[in-house]
Amino acid sequence: MKKGKKDLSRLRYPRQVHTSIHNVGSDVSLDSIDVPPPIRRTSTHHDHQLPRSATYHPLAPHVLLLLIPASIFGLLARLGIEALTTYNDQSIFSLAYVQGLGCFVMGFGLEMKEPMSKLYPPLYTALTTGFCGSLTTFSSWQLDVFSSWLNSEDVHRSGLQDFIDGLGKSVFTLVISTTSLLFGGYIARIIHPYLPTIKPPTKKVRYAISAVSILFYVAALLSYFLLPTPYRHQATAALLFAFPGALTRYLLSTVLNPMMIGFPLGTFVANFTGTALLAAFHVIQSTNKPISPNMCSLIQGLSDGYSGCLTTISTFVAEIRALHRWEQLRYVLMSWGGGQLLMLTIIGPALLSGNVYKQQTCSFD
Repeated sequence: MKKGKKDLSRLRYPRQVHTSIHNVGSDVSLDSIDVPPPIRRTSTHHDHQLPRSATYHPLAPHVLLLLIPASIFGLLARLGIEALTTYNDQSIFSLAYVQGLGCFVMGFGLEMKEPMSKLYPPLYTALTTGFCGSLTTFSSWQLDVFSSWLNSEDVHRSGLQDFIDGLGKSVFTLVISTTSLLFGGYIARIIHPYLPTIKPPTKKVRYAISAVSILFYVAALLSYFLLPTPYRHQATAALLFAFPGALTRYLLSTVLNPMMIGFPLGTFVANFTGTALLAAFHVIQSTNKPISPNMCSLIQGLSDGYSGCLTTISTFVAEIRALHRWEQLRYVLMSWGGGQLLMLTIIGPALLSGNVYKQQTCSFD
């Protein structure tokens, strides 16, 4: 009798879904955040068109190539949002919008992993690792915090206020990113039951998607050489390095994350390396002997493109959610503390030498 009532309730409420915001992202495995999910499809007469394996290999061409347009769109979104939200007397630092949006989409993607596995598993990696990972940036966050403590804009305020400004950017970035991740997953759980069923792409369509992805990188190369020179430091130089940065991060996480239990080594190394590179690029762009405009544009492209896409906040926050409490604290402190220590080690001696200014001296004209 109880079983009959249970079945009847399912018929009456077929779209009932669990929407507790506290569980969003908490059941994610560290090893599965970046890699494409297993294919979950019922047997059909089209099965001969599907890959023989139960899942896409993390290094399959379809997975890697789809990172090209995803990383490019993520980079363009980041540059556009930063340009839109950077103005005089702004109340919220521009990176807050970038990190918040990227983590929102990341939370949405994590909860939509199963539907994407039925549609096209590489789409999941492209959305989370490619787009969200390139939209959010760990290295720029670290430089922004360090610049606040350094008071690089020479704003009239005390040392204590410099400390509060840097600490505020550190704490609020983590809070905004975590909240956005949870909210994105919460929205995904609500709309998931109402999504229509879409047929998975055929073999020809899958190969067409990969071919178009390659054309995106060709377009990025052409845009650098064919568009006017002033666009190089704004976007086109960065487009050259978006995919290499995202690909490096993906390979590091795929290879290194499974090596340690309770610590995402791959993402840590990616964020650590990207932060060190950005600090070095910042020093080069702030020397008292300015480099050529073309070199300035190239260095800016490496900063925004490679370092920006090599490091990520969205995956960083998702991994925090997947760890236990003491592991979360260790991961956050080592990542944030290590990033600030790198900034101090690389930028600090350069400033003390007198050959580098606190503000960039590069000229793009």
